[in-house]
Amino acid sequence: MTRILPGILAMAAVVVASNILVQFLLGNWLTWGAFTYPIAFLVTDVMNRVYGVQAARRVVFTGFLVGVVCSLIGSQIMLQGDGYEFAAVSLRVAVGSGIAFLTAQLLDVAIFDRLRGGRWWRAPLASTLIGSAVDTVLFFSIAFSASIGVFFSENATLETSWATEAVPFLGVGGVVPLWVSLAFADWLVKLSLALVALVPFRVLVAKLSPNPA
Repeated sequence: MTRILPGILAMAAVVVASNILVQFLLGNWLTWGAFTYPIAFLVTDVMNRVYGVQAARRVVFTGFLVGVVCSLIGSQIMLQGDGYEFAAVSLRVAVGSGIAFLTAQLLDVAIFDRLRGGRWWRAPLASTLIGSAVDTVLFFSIAFSASIGVFFSENATLETSWATEAVPFLGVGGVVPLWVSLAFADWLVKLSLALVALVPFRVLVAKLSPNPA
């Protein structure tokens, strides 16, 4: 457990930070969380390459549990904004994040392990691209979709109602809920960061393991 503790702490920090930052817009079509959450895939892939599939799953599950606890605490912390109070972490955001995180990360681990024997970049790139796509669909639909809002309390839905505003898709297309544009833009960022992350992946694996990636 000690050897993967840094991975667990990093994963927990990413989950908590992303749950908070996804509620704050960056420009018109992105949230700050789009730039923090992809780090979770980097952490998982490094743990998988260096310590193996079982260690990677332990990092995912342990980081998930720590993240859930911290998110529940965050849901009890009230922030002030535009004349009203809102939770630092919305219940819907926390639930959506938890389901999407666990599904996408475990899928990432399985795909990475399946491609482990190929070129060093193939496993982290393919697993991250597929996992991030699944994560985006699950998270944004659960956290913000009006059709899923019936499963949450009125307060939980009100906290994320800003994302259901009808606007042109990315400012130029047909009218859709804001969260659809946010999800698409988020996915594009994840695709870009999946490529960028290959550099720190290679460096971290080389530093942590005597064997090349």
